[in-house]
Amino acid sequence: MDRYERVLTLHRALKAARYPVPMAQLLDELGCSRATLYRDIAFLRDALGAPVENSGGDAAAFSYSEADGERFELPGLWMNSDELAALLALNELMGRAGPGVLAGALAPLRTRIEQLLSDRSSGRALPIERIRVVAWGERRLDQVVFRQVAGAVLGRHQLRFGYRARTTNTSTQRWISPQRLTHYRDNWYLDAWDHDREALRSFAVDRIKDPVVLEKPAIDVAEADLDDLLASSYGIFAGKPKAWATIRFSEHAARWVSDEHWHSQQKGQWLPDGRYELQLPYSNARELLMDVLKYGPDAEIVAPLSLREELKIQLQLALSGYR
Repeated sequence: MDRYERVLTLHRALKAARYPVPMAQLLDELGCSRATLYRDIAFLRDALGAPVENSGGDAAAFSYSEADGERFELPGLWMNSDELAALLALNELMGRAGPGVLAGALAPLRTRIEQLLSDRSSGRALPIERIRVVAWGERRLDQVVFRQVAGAVLGRHQLRFGYRARTTNTSTQRWISPQRLTHYRDNWYLDAWDHDREALRSFAVDRIKDPVVLEKPAIDVAEADLDDLLASSYGIFAGKPKAWATIRFSEHAARWVSDEHWHSQQKGQWLPDGRYELQLPYSNARELLMDVLKYGPDAEIVAPLSLREELKIQLQLALSGYR
């Protein structure tokens, strides 16, 4: 552990402690000698202004003063190696946006992160190219539209915009109270209260055109109500669950599916023959069927019968295109 990490560990130990921390405990946590510990404490107190107090005596213990310890934080941004590695991954996630929606807004932050990544005592920049992020199915997003929508969500203002739904390919004018932005499968969605339809709806942000932020304050819907309607069923499509799907996966596919998170209420179990059975609630079958179809012969819908028959029809239609 280098000095940077020792000082950070020392600060966190003293910050979290309700009582003075014995020297023996600090030596164990920092993995250093008594002399090194005293040097680090002196640096923390004299160079960084930490309100360190020493109880003295043979059984020395250290703490932050009761008056100032609660308010004191290390100046700047301090992270250990693990946290810095996580920041490195975040840096690549932001970089993945490229010329897209977040790149312009986050450019100053990304520059600061890159400086932090090379500001360690060694002075050597960490190998950013060793972390690779690959987007899949990401749709083009208008940067200006995204910022206006995000601003309305955070500022709690109502919105008007044009919307062309993919399902019907028709354009409509919508008047909504934005509730939250949801990032799902590399794309952004707006959960909102639709004033004209008096119901909760989800909108693909990439289909929103010409948004106008209104001066009227947005109506707030309780988070529990949002989750009850928009997050209780499988996938992005809204609606309370109408049924539970039971899907059985082959022994081969089970190696992946058994570790995957499909839904917060999913139930999974291994079958005696090595297959894996997954149960989850759904409202609109469209997205669920697409996800089952990608497993081909390694997945079988067992129940309900209506969902099983719907999948059979899709398979037959797909097969007819190859005749």
